[in-house]
Amino acid sequence: MKLIILDRDGVINHDSPDFIKSPAEWIPVPGSLEAIARLNQAGYKVVVASNQSGIARELFDMATLNAIHQKLHNLAQQVGASIDAIFFCPHAGADNCDCRKPKPGMFTEISQRYKISLKGVPTVGDSLRDLQAGFVSGCIPYLVLTGKGEKTQATGGLPPGTMVFPDLAAMVNHLLKSNEAAASASAS
Repeated sequence: MKLIILDRDGVINHDSPDFIKSPAEWIPVPGSLEAIARLNQAGYKVVVASNQSGIARELFDMATLNAIHQKLHNLAQQVGASIDAIFFCPHAGADNCDCRKPKPGMFTEISQRYKISLKGVPTVGDSLRDLQAGFVSGCIPYLVLTGKGEKTQATGGLPPGTMVFPDLAAMVNHLLKSNEAAASASAS
């Protein structure tokens, strides 16, 4: 099975320092949903893993989060894209849970749900915590410069082997070209 794990805010949609608290505030990064459609066409299951501490902070409730994710699904479907599953951590940092990135709990749950090792699975994020959670789970980390990505790159300390791209669309272009090159090399 081909699987890719994406962070949500700052990767698929524009991020906000004040949190995304309503469907109206959820605005896709240009080209991100089309990139997900290209992943689907190439046989990838696309999974989202997102910290959503706004729930613990009481900035929004589960019904609102579900409405935001319904908007994500609806807009994705309009361009032929499909999100297979959305995993999220509703806790605040002080809760010291296992699911809040940079801890790998969500990635462990994804591995268990799909009954696969995450070794070599691409994961895309705009913050160091996204990449760390994926890296310790065996994923290949990709940083996008949308959202907090430029600040994350400037701060440094990225996991070894992290590749950096301007946005999700550019990362997907690279991934699919790399897959094509590997397929043609193994066919010859």
